[in-house]
Amino acid sequence: MSAIATPHPAARGLKGIVLLIACALVVLPFLSVVSTSLADPEQVAQAGGFVLWPEHPTLEAYRAVFAGDAVTQALLVSTGITVVGTVLSLTCTAMLAYALSRPGSFGAKPMLLTVLFTLLFSPGMIPSYLMVKQLGLLDSYWSLILPVLINGFNVIVMRAFFMDLPGELMDSARIDGASELTILLRIVLPLSKAVLAVIGLFYAVAYWNSFFTALLYMNDTTKWPLQLVLRTYVVNGANLGGDQAGATEVLPPQQSLQMAILVISIVPILLVYPFLQRHFAKGVLVGAVKG
Repeated sequence: MSAIATPHPAARGLKGIVLLIACALVVLPFLSVVSTSLADPEQVAQAGGFVLWPEHPTLEAYRAVFAGDAVTQALLVSTGITVVGTVLSLTCTAMLAYALSRPGSFGAKPMLLTVLFTLLFSPGMIPSYLMVKQLGLLDSYWSLILPVLINGFNVIVMRAFFMDLPGELMDSARIDGASELTILLRIVLPLSKAVLAVIGLFYAVAYWNSFFTALLYMNDTTKWPLQLVLRTYVVNGANLGGDQAGATEVLPPQQSLQMAILVISIVPILLVYPFLQRHFAKGVLVGAVKG
């Protein structure tokens, strides 16, 4: 048996340098965003708009952002859409995936082909808009949920995971008189926490980060989600001072306000992800690879 070759110190050092550069490219922009949101106006002006490290951290930018109605309302809208949408999407995906995973289910093959078809061809923007308009969903929160309620890729992953579960468990439950709904709720779902966590996070991130559907279907600005408000302030350069009508105090620099909104939009996902990260390898790989 040959010994495993030890990498040359120079090769190991080169790998370390490459990893440090890659980490810096990821961390430094995020650090600049957070630092600019916390920097005082004088430092922002001296740095030309973006600060790498705040000398005198202040939360004035965040106070000014939450003092306005637009960002606070948009945050509530995004939270509601994400929670409701994720629950509904996860429920419908689990039910559809379970039906497609059971051999002999009525219409399983045509439905599976339909799901696979959606992976190859997506509806165009104009047909989607006309459908939403025909259903009377314009300026409705449901227009941000129903058109994207089920994702074909997530259905395939969850179906493969369900097919890997021991069939003997379901057969014994049927012998005891359990219905398919009882089997799904009391046997399949408790054994599928890993894939449910992964698919749930996929849906939550998609709902939280979505802005294009709101741009298409939402004309009422008071119903805009946070990402569309973020696009208005950061990308389009809109002035947050318009939300502070009657305010006599001087607002923080516009760059600090923009970066504060950006941080607010990122933090919820950063808080949720660490609790679900450990399920990713098991949920995705076991569900996607058949042995």
